[in-house]
Amino acid sequence: MKKMMSFLGCCCLAGALLVTSPVYSQSENETATPQAGADKGYKIGAGDVLEISVWKEDTLKKEVLVRPDGGVSFPLVGDMHVAGETAEQLQQEITKKLDKYIPDAVVSVALLKVKSNTIYVIGKVNKPGDYVAGSYIDVMQALSMAGGLTPFAAENDIKVLRRGEHGEVALPFQYARVKKGEHLEQNILLKGGDVVVVP
Repeated sequence: MKKMMSFLGCCCLAGALLVTSPVYSQSENETATPQAGADKGYKIGAGDVLEISVWKEDTLKKEVLVRPDGGVSFPLVGDMHVAGETAEQLQQEITKKLDKYIPDAVVSVALLKVKSNTIYVIGKVNKPGDYVAGSYIDVMQALSMAGGLTPFAAENDIKVLRRGEHGEVALPFQYARVKKGEHLEQNILLKGGDVVVVP
């Protein structure tokens, strides 16, 4: 009799646990899981390596290096300027150009190597050098990648050198203030080719 009561007690406990335990559907789990993938907003630049392919067209699969002038060449399409475009924009452009040869072509553009987004950190940091960033980074992140400032660095005299269409500009960065949460507008997103100078 005691064994029977013990058995019934265990069954009731197990039933209570099943009732009170949360139940997750497959769709809920999928929603909670962050989707993997590259940043769709990444702009292609010189030095990047792309793989362009067309579904069911083995001869139209090519690994291309974006030239210094921002251009690439692809069969049936010819020469294209791709610097500044996203992979999605380039995919649509190639699909449109191929339409007269292959209607409804399924084009894929994959970014194999990121080379254009190279940031340079020089001066009084622990690990000066060039850093290839797989995503867009700000000044504080670049300094962190360079191992941080040395004890003798001039924290409030840091400059970001940026070359644009109208020449080179020097953008001020006051590290001591930014790390206190002040003047955060100085912590700009860096562009490929930017040089962070720490005197």
